Amino acid sequence: MRKTKGFIFRKIFPLPHKTSLTRPRPFKAYSFVPFSPLAMLDPTILTIGGIILGIAIIERILERWGVIDLVDQFAKVMRFILPVTFYSALIYFFATFIF
Repeated sequence: MRKTKGFIFRKIFPLPHKTSLTRPRPFKAYSFVPFSPLAMLDPTILTIGGIILGIAIIERILERWGVIDLVDQFAKVMRFILPVTFYSALIYFFATFIF
């Protein structure tokens, strides 16, 4: 019968030495901006903005055609609609956005 030789595990596989703190430590980064600019790509806000932009383009076209009476009517209506739409969209954005 052959004699078995025993090996000490630590001599075969030495434990790795702990390195010093030369590598950078992980750190937590905080953002001061509470929301992403991509959140403005909400379909509701884009639709409202597109409607307002369309009305402004129609107003410019009517002004070039010389229909000043109709342009004045548009201007009177837009003087009321633009601020109401802006503040409504702003309230909607902050009401539906999750911080």
